[in-house]
Amino acid sequence: MKMKNLPLSIQIWIVFATITLCISILLSILLPLTLRDFFTKEIYATIENAQGLMFNRFDIESIIDFLESNGLENSRQTLENIRTVNHFIVYNENEMITSSPLSMDFLNKVKGEIKVQKNVSQRYSGKVGNEKIFYVITKGKSLGQDVFLVSYMWDSYRQDLVQTLFKKLALTMSLVFVLSWIPAIGLSKYLSNPLVSLEKRVEKLANHEWNEAVKLDRGDEIGHLGESIEKLRKQLIYQDEMQQSFLQHVSHELKTPVMVIRSYSQAIRDGIYPKGDLDCSVEIIDEEAERLEKHIKNLLYLTKLDYLANHELSSETFALDNLIKDVVDRLYLNRPELDWDLDLSQISIKGDTEQWRVVIENLLDNQIRYANSQILISLKEKSKEETLLKFWNDGPNIEKEIIGSLFSEFNKGYKGEFGLGLVIVKRILNLHNTHIWAQNEKIGVSFYIEIPKKTGEVS
Repeated sequence: MKMKNLPLSIQIWIVFATITLCISILLSILLPLTLRDFFTKEIYATIENAQGLMFNRFDIESIIDFLESNGLENSRQTLENIRTVNHFIVYNENEMITSSPLSMDFLNKVKGEIKVQKNVSQRYSGKVGNEKIFYVITKGKSLGQDVFLVSYMWDSYRQDLVQTLFKKLALTMSLVFVLSWIPAIGLSKYLSNPLVSLEKRVEKLANHEWNEAVKLDRGDEIGHLGESIEKLRKQLIYQDEMQQSFLQHVSHELKTPVMVIRSYSQAIRDGIYPKGDLDCSVEIIDEEAERLEKHIKNLLYLTKLDYLANHELSSETFALDNLIKDVVDRLYLNRPELDWDLDLSQISIKGDTEQWRVVIENLLDNQIRYANSQILISLKEKSKEETLLKFWNDGPNIEKEIIGSLFSEFNKGYKGEFGLGLVIVKRILNLHNTHIWAQNEKIGVSFYIEIPKKTGEVS
C-alpha cells in the first residue's frame, strides 16, 4: 500500500519515526569513525605530553639511570602513572633500555625508523601481535651521543574509550527513538484532527449542508484553510440565494411573454381583438415574441461566453471609435428626441470585434432605456497605459444596495427589472482583461470601462 493512501496521522508518525531511525543509524556509523579519529589524535597528544613531563622531570642521563637502577617493576609503575604511557630508550644505535617486554620484530622496526627519522620528534603507529600500538620517537642528547626516547600507548585504550562512549550514545539514541514515538503520535493527531474536521465540513458543503459555520481557533496554515472554507461556505450560500432569485426572475420573464402570446392568439381565434383591431393585437404578439427572443438569445449568449472562457478567442485590431459611431447610428432612432453627445478620440484596440459590438449595444440599450434627455459617450486616453471609455445618461441614480453587484447574473436588475445585458457586458470585458464599473453622479449615472493599451492580449 502506498504511503499516500494511509491516514495523515500515520503518515506523519512514519515520517517522524523514519527520520529518527535514519539519524540514529547515521550516527552509529559516523560517530565511531569520528571518535576513533579524535581519540587517535588524543592518544598522540597524551604521548607527547607524557614525553614532555619526562623531559621536564629528568634529563636523558637521569632517565637512563632511573630505568637501570629501579628495575623493571618500579620504573614501569612510575612511568605508567604518567597517563598510562610506556617508554623505552634507544642509544648507541642498537642499545636499548625498556621497562616492559616488547616483541623483537617491533623493536627492530623502531630501530629502523630511528635510523631514517629526520625530525626531532615524529609520530608512528604499528602492530605488535594482533594489537595496534601508537608511539612517538623523540631525539635527545646524552654524554655527547644521540639518545631516542620512545613513548607508546596501546590501541586498547582508544577502543575502550570509543566503546564506552558509543554504548552511552546508543543507549541515548534508543531512548530518544522509543520516546519520540509518543510526541510523534501526539503531533500527528494535533495536525490531522482539524484536517479531518475540515474534510467533514467540506463533505457537508458538497451535500448543500451550509448552515454550520467553519471555525478553527488556529493562526497557522490549517487555520487559514478553515477561514477560506468558511468564505467558500458564505459564498455558496450567497450564490444559492442569488441563483434561486435569478431562476425565479428568468421563469417570470420567460413565462410573461408566453402567456401574453397565448392569450392574445386564443382571443383572436375566438374573434376577439384585445387591442381593438387585428393589426394592433398582432403587433402586441410580435412585441412579446421579440421580448421572449431577446431573453432566450441572452441566455444562449451567456452559455457561449462560458464556453469561450476556456478557449482562445479570435482577435483583431480595429478602431473602437468607429465601432461606437456605427452602433449609435443604428440605435439612436429608438429615441431620436435624446441629445447625443459623442466625444471620441481615434483609438484602436485589439480584440474580438463582434463581442465589443455586443458590449456597446447592451450599454447603449441601458442608456436609452433610462436617459431623460441626454446621453454622453466619451473615449479618451487616461494614461500611457490605459484608455477610458465612458457612457453617461441623465436618468435617475441606481439604488445604492445594488450598484456594487449590478453586473452579477444572480441579482435583480436596475429598478427591480430583470435583464442579462450588463452580465454579458461584464463577461465579455473579463475575457478581454478589461474593468468596468457603474457610478452615480450628481446628475445621472456613468458607466466606466478601463481598457489597457495592450488590450487584445485576450484571455
